[in-house]
Amino acid sequence: MPAVSEVTVGIDIGTSSVKALAADGDGRVVARARVPHAFRVPTPLRFEHDAAAWCDGPVAALEQVGAARPRGVCVAAMVPSLTAVDAAGRPCTPGLLYGDERGDTGSAGSPAESGELAAFLRWTARERPDAHGYWMAQAVANHALSGRAVISTTVAATAYPLFDWSAWDPQRVEACGARVGQLPDIEASGRPVAQVRGHEGCVLEAGTIDAFGEQLVAGADEPGDVLVILGTTLIVWAVVPEAVEADGYFCVPHTAPGGRWLFGGPSNAGGLFVDWARRLLGDAAGAPVTDAARVPVWVPYPRGERVPLHDRGRRAQLLDLDLTHGPAAALRAAYEASAFVVRRTIEACPAPARRIVVSGGGTQVPGWVQAIADVTGLPVLPCAVPEGAALGAAFLARMAAGLETSMQDAARWARHDREVTPRPDWAAAADERYARFAAAAG
Repeated sequence: MPAVSEVTVGIDIGTSSVKALAADGDGRVVARARVPHAFRVPTPLRFEHDAAAWCDGPVAALEQVGAARPRGVCVAAMVPSLTAVDAAGRPCTPGLLYGDERGDTGSAGSPAESGELAAFLRWTARERPDAHGYWMAQAVANHALSGRAVISTTVAATAYPLFDWSAWDPQRVEACGARVGQLPDIEASGRPVAQVRGHEGCVLEAGTIDAFGEQLVAGADEPGDVLVILGTTLIVWAVVPEAVEADGYFCVPHTAPGGRWLFGGPSNAGGLFVDWARRLLGDAAGAPVTDAARVPVWVPYPRGERVPLHDRGRRAQLLDLDLTHGPAAALRAAYEASAFVVRRTIEACPAPARRIVVSGGGTQVPGWVQAIADVTGLPVLPCAVPEGAALGAAFLARMAAGLETSMQDAARWARHDREVTPRPDWAAAADERYARFAAAAG
């Protein structure tokens, strides 16, 4: 067992589970846990959790890895998210998730620009005007772990315009039907904000964004690298030396040194789509596909698309299907459709790509990773630790515990366990299908 002083825990509240990792000072995982939960799609444009998972899941996950006696804990979660809570900090409305129609403002901006969280607040405050508070997933978890409802400035940045880059804006919060006192406290990222209950000498960091945690420890830091997060949401970030613009895409600062930027954004063509397709196709979809030319084409939008289309009304299509296709070919088509979205982002970026680093649970799906290599024609390096958001959060917990001084040092935790290369025969066939996808998908 590593020295007690070197172990920290990162917890990631994901769409379908809460994951926790205990890591030592070199980023080696010494314990891990997974607590599954369901997400709900009550109508095609709604997307929510039973937000009890935001408090119960992190507590259960920490209990499973707590024997490592951590010095610090940090919670990552998707953004934006929101629920109403009672005086005990227990959720009393659905946990609204990114992309739910109750956050629709008609804006194509990023979460930090679109006002999605403000729209969530308006809906939630109307539903429960008597609520004790209106908290994001990170705040619900932090309260359950420590007794304090708090988020970091990193998380608060996704709440613009409610957050004015220094504090909550009272007028904007009141315009949504709430009071500043009903929102979580805000503290600087990387600092201790509370003691974790039941774990002597263990501090709590204020929390982070799941994709930010992935980015910290993925090792996609040089121009020409492309970070692809294969989670419930597909997120594609091409590393570029300076800010660039393209219609429908975002460009945000990278945490790596040298003034680099990340070009791209989130898509609904991730695990939400791939797992849905797998459920439709059943167990027979696991059979191998041997003919590269005999694969149909999916348009992967069962609940609309985010970057670059920003269109909630788009719907999925399965094109060119004939009687010679079986479930395995249709599943390969689903993997390729996700890869087509990756390729579209790479082609929209003015800087050339040289390799792809993949993180997230999808790295454990060989067919998905291989399809990305075949479709893009680039080598793909899966991260050795698929729970990248939790691993990045564990590094931030080290900062709160006084064991680190710079987020940039998280790069030393990046490890890739293999390289997946394109197969020439499949790449040639996928080129033709990509042209069909581009014409149909818009």
